[in-house]
Parts: sequence; structure tokens; C-alpha cells
Amino acid sequence: MSYPKLDRRRFLLGAGSLAMFAGLGHAGRTWAAPAFTAYPFSLGVASGDPWPDGFVIWTRLAPEPLAEHGGMPMLAVPVKWEIAEDARFARIVLAGEALARPELGHSVHVEVQGLKPARPYWYRFIVGGAGASPVGVVRTAPAADDLPGRVRLAVAGCQAYYQGWYDAYRHLSEEPELDAVFHYGDYIYEGPAGRNTDKFPIYDAAGNLAVERDHVGGEIYTLDDYRRRYALYKSDPDLQAAHASAAFVMSFDDHEIDNDWGGEWDQDRTPPEVFALRRFVAMQAWYENLPVRRTQFPRVDGGTRYFRRLDYGRLLRMHVLDTRSHRANQRCLDPSSARCRYEAGEPSSIMGPAQEAWLDAGLDNGARWNLIAQQVFVMPLKARGSGGEEQTWFPDKWDGYPGSRARLVKSIADRKLTNVVIATGDAHMNAIGEVPLRDDEPDGPAAATEFLATSISSNGDGGIDSANVTRFTDAGNPFLKLADNLRGYHTFDVTPDQWRADVKVMDQVQRKGGRLSTRARFVVTPDEPRLHRA
Repeated sequence: MSYPKLDRRRFLLGAGSLAMFAGLGHAGRTWAAPAFTAYPFSLGVASGDPWPDGFVIWTRLAPEPLAEHGGMPMLAVPVKWEIAEDARFARIVLAGEALARPELGHSVHVEVQGLKPARPYWYRFIVGGAGASPVGVVRTAPAADDLPGRVRLAVAGCQAYYQGWYDAYRHLSEEPELDAVFHYGDYIYEGPAGRNTDKFPIYDAAGNLAVERDHVGGEIYTLDDYRRRYALYKSDPDLQAAHASAAFVMSFDDHEIDNDWGGEWDQDRTPPEVFALRRFVAMQAWYENLPVRRTQFPRVDGGTRYFRRLDYGRLLRMHVLDTRSHRANQRCLDPSSARCRYEAGEPSSIMGPAQEAWLDAGLDNGARWNLIAQQVFVMPLKARGSGGEEQTWFPDKWDGYPGSRARLVKSIADRKLTNVVIATGDAHMNAIGEVPLRDDEPDGPAAATEFLATSISSNGDGGIDSANVTRFTDAGNPFLKLADNLRGYHTFDVTPDQWRADVKVMDQVQRKGGRLSTRARFVVTPDEPRLHRA
């Protein structure tokens, strides 16, 4: 096969001047004639953050994913890329070349521009001595002034490798005409190998560890540690299939760095200047392994802005939040605990003032729907223990930041918005409900609807009921319309007149071959933040 001759002008236009920020200018030391020990595209391909004229495409060269440096030499490698209007690449519309640099784990990010809105494109990468990568498909967003008849999204996350298989991702890859997948976070887990010593060991009925795979290595702290953990997860063929099938809009939660971290503090109250080192290398690995834009590259001064917006014409505005990096003054269950982050008199914030102002301004728009895509429970949940005793609020969720929730609800109410939908994850359960305008009136008017999508694999098979579910359903939360402990994902079919959410669940994840079914279906109309069973 012959490839088009590339001049500098076409390369810059095709790559949007951002093919890879390290790939422009001097090439440095390059591997001119690669001789790979194995297929270098072992981690697949992915796309992300679609705009009307383009998207991000990603790959990472790793012929030996779990070996040192992924089996790559410490040299930059030229990688060609192609965008086509058909799956056979008979009509290639853009092409270029980027460098896979060792400084960035031999990852490649291409920000493609100049394409047509609201249509599918196919993409692939080619490297000398190894041929072509797998092919991915991605849809551009509708034009800014268009009102599309439908946008179709999915929501997924929480994919503990050692707690279940990824058959749910295989099913997700077969969902028809997905415009994008919002991944709310916990893409990797930072814990060590040895499932019976980890936080959530999963056993079968006979008491045996029930998932036939495990983490490699100890708890992760260094850049090489995080890179290898991503390589382990991304080696899964079902996860690769999902990435190749649609654009992923990536966010992150706690386990990409450390359980329950927030702002400058980890869960063990490590000195902030020490934790900052771990946080930086973890977010570098996050960037290297996922299809995100240059604006999400972690800056050494800590100034990276991970929150961002995506518009789907006049139908939908998606506000992607970062509810970890800017946390301040989390409520404390035990003021004497090393994890306590509360200072009396200071305002609480799960987003930080700059992000709160950004979201407040962004809600002032003419879109038919607003989707707040974020990580943790917004609903003000009450809970009861097995003995009927009332349990305390949950500091790691929005409950730990009541000021933020009050300001969010006020922002919605002040604008008289009735079209706000919140997508959530983290809790390893399905939880669908309405966010009350006032915490002390749980059965009163609602400000928004909330769809908390369960985990892909975390916590194993689960079931309809569990102690984690009944503590909420028995506590009198009238705004909570469905809760279960199953695994799976959600899909949203969004039209100008309704928002339809399907709760997709798996019959098993602790063994291969899990089957998918629709557990429930809800409909919301843009004139009222209320859930209706369909």
C-alpha cells in the first residue's frame, strides 16, 4: 500500500498543529529502522473528546506491555496516522506523522481538525517494521447551530482488574451508533497484587478467590509503576474493543492516584509536598494512556485544567467536572483523624471556586439539555445500619461538601433550569434519583435528575440487594427511585423531547461469558426534573 506524500502544511492542518506537542520541532534521537520484538500496538487504539470538526486519536507503542518501558528502546519513533471516511480506508481524508516519545511512554496523541460534523470516521496508525494498528471508529459532534434528532451516550467506569472480567465492555462495543462514552473514573486501581490482602477481595460461594487474574506488582507510586498498571488494564481485549468503537470522554476519580484522595491530601495525610510528586506522575500516566487533549497534559506548576465542556449542537451541553483536584474543607466524621481536612468557618468546596464559577457561567446557555458529567453521589443520602441505626453522612461524596451542593442547586434554580441531568459513578451500584432543591425536604421539588452508573467489574458479581443498597433503601430517601448492586453501564438516548436512560446489567463478571440485559428504563422530559419509568 502506498501512502500520500506529506508536506509540513498538510501535516499541521491535519494534526491541528497539535499532533503531539513533543512531536513538533526537533525530532531528537529517533529509531530510524524499528525492529520490534512483538506487535507494538498491543494496547489498542482509542479516540476522545469529539468536536464538530474533529477529535483526539491515541495509541501507545508497547510490544512487551509489562516489561521495562513496554519493551521499547529509549528513542523516539515516527508513527503515521490516517483518517478515512470508510472502514477499508479507500477514502483517506487526512494523514500525518507524529513522534512516539520515550518521555511520554511512547504514547501518541493526535488532535484531528478540519472534518465534517456529525458523521463517522475510521482511523489507524502505521509504524515501520510493524504494519498497521487495529482500526477505530469515532463520530464527530454535530455543528454548533444544528439541533440533531438524537445523541446517544454511554456511562461507564470503576473497572478493578482483579475483581471481574470486562465482558460489559464487549457488550458496550456492540451498542449501535454511540456518539461517546463518558468514563467517570477509576480506570485503574492502585493497590498491590494479592487479592486476599487488597481492600475488596472477591470470593465465590465456596470461599475461593473468584476472579482468575490479579494485579502485577505492589502498590504503585512511581511513573513506571503507573505506566505498567495502565498497560495491564489496557491489555484486556474487551476494553480495547470498547475504545475502538466510540470516542471516550475521560475523567478520573480517586483510584487513578490513591483511594479517597482530595486536593493536596491523600488518605494517609502524607505531607502535601510529598503527595504532590505521586499525584503528578499518576496524572502523567493518565494522560499518556488515554485519548485526551493537550490541554489535559499535567503541568509541573499544577495548573492543568481537567474540567471542560463538549457541545452537541443545540441539543446537549456536557460539563465534565473534576471533583478531586480542587477539594477544600471536607467535613469530618472524626476531627482527631489524620484524614480530617476541616477548618471551622471556611467554605466547603468539592470543585474549587474557579470551577464553580466556570460551571455556573456554562449553565447559562440555550441548549435543550445540560449534562453534568462527574464522579460521586450528589443526592443527599441518608443511611441506616443493619440494626436500624441512622448512619452519618458520607464525607467523600458531595455530602462532605454541603456548600458546593447548595451553590450548585442555587445556580440551577436561579436560572429556572429544568433540563439538568447528572451522570455519576464511584459507588459500585446503580442509583437513580432526583436531587432535591433543599436537603431538608427530600420529598420536595427537585433541581436535577441523577443517574449513578454502576461499576464495570469492581466488587464482583453483586446482586439486586446488598448491605450497601439496603442501608439507603431502608433509610427513607424518597428521591431515590432505583438502587441495586449489579454490574454494567448506562446508555442515554437524548432527543429534543426526552432523555431516555437504560440501566444495562450483567449476570456475572467473576467468570467470563457474562450476559447483558436491561434492568430498567427511565425517561425525563426537559420541562421537569422528574423521573418516569418507561
